[in-house]
Amino acid sequence: MGARFASHLSLVTAFLVCTQQFSQAQDKNLLQYVKPIIGTEKMGHTYPGATVPFGMVQLSPETDTIPYEMNGKYNPDVYKYCAGYQYTDKTITGFSHTHFSGTGHSDLGDFLIMPTTGKLYLNPGTATDPASGYRSTFSHSNETAEADYYKVKLDKYNITAELTATNRVGFHQYTFPDATDQAHIVLDLMAGIYNYGNKNVWTFVRVENDTLITGYRQTNGWARTRTVYFAMSFSKPFTQYGHQNYANDVYKGFWRKFDVTRNFPEMAGRQIRAWFDFKVAAGEKVKIKFALSPVSTEGALNNLRTEAPGWDFEKVKQDGQAMWVKELQKVNATLNSEDEMTNFYTAMYHAFLSPTTYMDADGSYRGLDQNNHKANGFTNYTTFSLWDTYRALHPLFNMIQPKRNADMVQSMIAHYEQSAQHMLPVWSHYANENWCMIGYHSVSVIADAIIKGNAPFDVNKALDACVTTARHRSYDGLGYYIDMGYVPEDRNGSSVSKTLEYAYDDWCIAQVAKKLGRQNIYEEFIKRSQNYRNVYDAASGYMRPRLYNGSFREAFDPLKTDNQGFIEGNAWNYSLYVPQYPAEMIALRGDKKSFSRHLDSLFTMHLPDEFFAETEDITRDGIIGNYVHGNEPSHHAAYLYNWTGEPWKTQERVRMILKKMYRPTSDGLGGNDDCGQMSAWYIFTSLGFYPVCPGSEQYILGSPAVKQATIQLENGKTFTVEAPGQSDKNVYVQKVTLNGQPVLSNSITHQDIMNGGRLVFQMGPKPKK
Repeated sequence: MGARFASHLSLVTAFLVCTQQFSQAQDKNLLQYVKPIIGTEKMGHTYPGATVPFGMVQLSPETDTIPYEMNGKYNPDVYKYCAGYQYTDKTITGFSHTHFSGTGHSDLGDFLIMPTTGKLYLNPGTATDPASGYRSTFSHSNETAEADYYKVKLDKYNITAELTATNRVGFHQYTFPDATDQAHIVLDLMAGIYNYGNKNVWTFVRVENDTLITGYRQTNGWARTRTVYFAMSFSKPFTQYGHQNYANDVYKGFWRKFDVTRNFPEMAGRQIRAWFDFKVAAGEKVKIKFALSPVSTEGALNNLRTEAPGWDFEKVKQDGQAMWVKELQKVNATLNSEDEMTNFYTAMYHAFLSPTTYMDADGSYRGLDQNNHKANGFTNYTTFSLWDTYRALHPLFNMIQPKRNADMVQSMIAHYEQSAQHMLPVWSHYANENWCMIGYHSVSVIADAIIKGNAPFDVNKALDACVTTARHRSYDGLGYYIDMGYVPEDRNGSSVSKTLEYAYDDWCIAQVAKKLGRQNIYEEFIKRSQNYRNVYDAASGYMRPRLYNGSFREAFDPLKTDNQGFIEGNAWNYSLYVPQYPAEMIALRGDKKSFSRHLDSLFTMHLPDEFFAETEDITRDGIIGNYVHGNEPSHHAAYLYNWTGEPWKTQERVRMILKKMYRPTSDGLGGNDDCGQMSAWYIFTSLGFYPVCPGSEQYILGSPAVKQATIQLENGKTFTVEAPGQSDKNVYVQKVTLNGQPVLSNSITHQDIMNGGRLVFQMGPKPKK
């Protein structure tokens, strides 16, 4: 009996082990669909380097040194280098540790490292003459880009460069082909993205011993006062070192008592490039661990010792990729093709690149007040591109990353508490508010979390922060908006966009106030949320710039973006932006049929190039008719047919957008990914529903591109989407059931998902009218 039982037990154990191994293999296979190279050229502005989910370090190659300005004027060529890497370039200038993914403006590119041999060069040289500097040519045939791993052969030196990372530590591994005593590691503290001559405020390097250096860099760029500290550890001792300061400072002090340029343990100046020499054997690997801190070199050292104590490159890579597997398997999806699987999981990857961790391993971080703080009970985040990400990325996090999103909200509240203006973040990074774009969309993110029950923080305190922000009269035309009900174009530009977005944010505040029983706040902001009506011109049928005297501006072209009262969108697109009241918006234009015809023409008309020629982040690749998917104000537009009684048109349009705007190629994104917003749109739309109005519980139904997807919820439940018969032809929804019961509206709720269950779309080739 005992022997038989033991035999059965061993069989069960073997079965469980095999099952577990199969499951792990299946999960591991998700990594094959992550292609960091997608979106690295044209409008994508992504980077292909090494980082873990939401990591502080984003270690990636730079492919040129395009300056932000030339002859005192903005250099438009720099726009292609928002992420530092251009797929069409032929050279690599080095590997730096901080990047943005998919933004339309930029900064960062800190602490560039380049391995070289032979004659020492401290300038990068030029793309047309790589031999004039330390840069190297490379070939994509010798390049590998995976989640948390990048590998490339530097042709000039025949050096194999490999990169991986932990949250706060970049790990480099450079294999030198031949024995030499002229192996160099160049540390360029002048290099940066959107760089210009006086961007560096100060840099400092301290040689602690023959394998460890520390230091910091302070810059004045998109973030006006940004300081990043580092600790850099080598796997073997360097034989000598030095630096050159390229700044022509009049005052040099009394440091001239020493030869500070060579083997002197302190380097300081505005424009420094340092070098470290090694003797290497043939095939030897020189490894570097480079830790970042927002607080101090001591913090950077502690981050290094905490996260990367050893020198096992493969283990760090495997651990990092295991972190990616854990995040990717939050949605286990099956789509129609390998290309669509790649699109989906690369979108998941992009969605989890930012916001980024902004604190040391012990919770210390630099605050907006430039003092040091401790994050107690939450992870502090930065990189808040809120004009983009409030629309779908943060709602996606509320569904599949609720703990992280709650921490992001607490990071925003900490920002508010440290703000001299007493405002929530608008577009912030690295302990700085850069005030980019419009609105106060932290309000939307906070409201969406509270309304959806993801609020393990003081909700009344959060509402107070929203209200104070929304009453800040000196901010971007807000005083006019409060007094007049609209922003006048002759007093403050992009006035229509601002009016519409303020009105939506005000609606979000009203929803939270209503939930918390704060009636006076509710009444104030629900009234303000109707201000969208004040910029609607019934005579033209469009939202239109209005002047201080109350009249609509005469000069007006609904197809043009530049100088028309809008930002990153024309009147055609922005006239559809009333997400809080879509039915009322439709009624303004007349009846549902006429609105539907108007919406049809958005996707079918031709927009001549002249109407977006002045807008650098719109290209023909990102346009379908007059629908500009690459710019976010239209992301909800295809779902508006659900309010016209023609949901089959939504189904048709969203499937078309998925096909045309997302491809698994280096130029495969139809616009900036904008810190994950484009990717979040793809994920939601592929699942068959979308948050048209964050701050409400509703997700509006579309047409799923997944055959099946299981969402692993943090509450331990699962929510499954199934679409039997779904194909490129069968895009029309015939019937929807939730847990076996018919869904009789065109939406489901957040609670439906959180409860777990099964959402089934029956699909067909013809519209179900």
